[in-house]
Amino acid sequence: MSPSADLPVLPRRLAAPEPGWTESTDVVVVGSGVAGLTAALHLREQGLHVTVVTKVNIDDGSTRWAQGGIAAVLDPLDTPEAHAFDTEIAGVGLCDPAAVRVLVEEGPTRIRELIRLGAEFDRNADGSLMLTREGGHRADRIVHAGGDATGAEVQRALHDAVHRDPWIRLVEHALVLDLLRAPDGRACGITLHVLGEGSEDGVGAILARAVVLATGGMGQIYASTTNPSVSTGDGVALALRAGAVVTDVEFVQFHPTSFVTAGVTSVQRPLISEALRGEGAHLVDESGERFMVGQHELAELAPRDVVAKGIHRVLQATGADHVYLDARHLGREFLEQRFPTIIASTRSAGVDPVTELIPVAPAAHYASGGVRTDLHGRTSIAGLYACGEVACTGVHGANRLASNSLLEGLVFARRIADDIARDLPPQAEPGPASGDPGWVVPPAVRAELQRAMTRGAGVLRSADSLAATAKELTRLGEQRDTPRNASWEATNLLTVASALVASAFERRETRGCHWREDHPGALDEWRGHLLNAIAATGKLTQSFEEMQ
Repeated sequence: MSPSADLPVLPRRLAAPEPGWTESTDVVVVGSGVAGLTAALHLREQGLHVTVVTKVNIDDGSTRWAQGGIAAVLDPLDTPEAHAFDTEIAGVGLCDPAAVRVLVEEGPTRIRELIRLGAEFDRNADGSLMLTREGGHRADRIVHAGGDATGAEVQRALHDAVHRDPWIRLVEHALVLDLLRAPDGRACGITLHVLGEGSEDGVGAILARAVVLATGGMGQIYASTTNPSVSTGDGVALALRAGAVVTDVEFVQFHPTSFVTAGVTSVQRPLISEALRGEGAHLVDESGERFMVGQHELAELAPRDVVAKGIHRVLQATGADHVYLDARHLGREFLEQRFPTIIASTRSAGVDPVTELIPVAPAAHYASGGVRTDLHGRTSIAGLYACGEVACTGVHGANRLASNSLLEGLVFARRIADDIARDLPPQAEPGPASGDPGWVVPPAVRAELQRAMTRGAGVLRSADSLAATAKELTRLGEQRDTPRNASWEATNLLTVASALVASAFERRETRGCHWREDHPGALDEWRGHLLNAIAATGKLTQSFEEMQ
């Protein structure tokens, strides 16, 4: 079926010069965060040659920004069943139970592997792992490092391991463009643009026997996000152009507590980790009232969609652009030892959490949906795999449980490596070019798109707001530009934003982090998944698949 919203025609390929150089490898991994580097390391264990392509530098993705930790059952009193229960409650009926079982049962082993690679997590005086609790969890099962610098430590450990292996080729400053496919339809490589590489224009091709997408999220479709500037939905857009199925893209999680600083207009906002609330910090309004008490049994530690909506209601009622996080009662010594990154960040902006309230507001944080995969990371295109935030494994449902994201990257990257090693075909040559020259939109579309998406497809949505956003996207999609990095990124943002708006318009209910003002309740008839694809005409198509 076609989406009801009037959305733009989208390109089936990006306009780009023909590749001026070609390389070959066994497997090309696109992305260098926890999912991409973990996949690369496990593929090397299988004896395969790996090329990792990353957009800027190896450490410039979202992984290093993760503060809170990694959720896993490491306490003898905790159970995988309890972790699965909390995950599925947060996912509001849309989690795939089989995928959740894989996550919670294999997660502890993946954490121990990470420790053997050199990751140093915080420990108690007796040497045991220090565990904490975050929103939606009913047990202490979050491991962390450097207090609130878990992502940075995970990235460091993986980065060091990759650099110790001479058979992993790293290509930095490389923007992936499109998927190459063999005559039988199988993925057989990618086209990409590498600054300063090969021919003058820098466009080349990497041929591979399998392709792994680990490109991260798409938070840059919004005017305020915790995601870095590189998070422009490149992997999801590439998959859609190639004909792969994308699902659950309407479920974008807004982190309740991004740091609001006066006079700062950059799109990326500093994150104030949920772990701070896990350790006892309270959300309060301008009058000092704890407004989450009575809204949910876990109050400030309710799942993120509940807390984000609670904050948004206060902002609507007061007209303010932020509420406050009160951590003063935790004390200087505890705050400085447990949350050194947050304390340094807020103090540099003139706010001292030891003596002052921290101004916070929701910001786009995590895409629960993405390129649809099975339990081995396989997409609907043979030879194309996806893991991490770019993928939709079925683990998160309508709302990701806190600290399940790094775990998902670890678990499914290993599964992908095992599956590739079991049945990796010979290298295939790309099929003949389609003759479609493709097109791109101007870089200026990016800022306009971000404003439109924030107004009409953000925390609050309705049929009217989404229709207005679709109309704006259609206008932006009519513009054309010459191929270059900024126009490729803008076109990717237009593609993923259009898919999100299409699904948000169709899903006439409120569930998880999808909140429709005009349809405030969750409905059994919508307990299922909207699947998106791009037809040969460039128009989005959709189908609905009920939960089994």
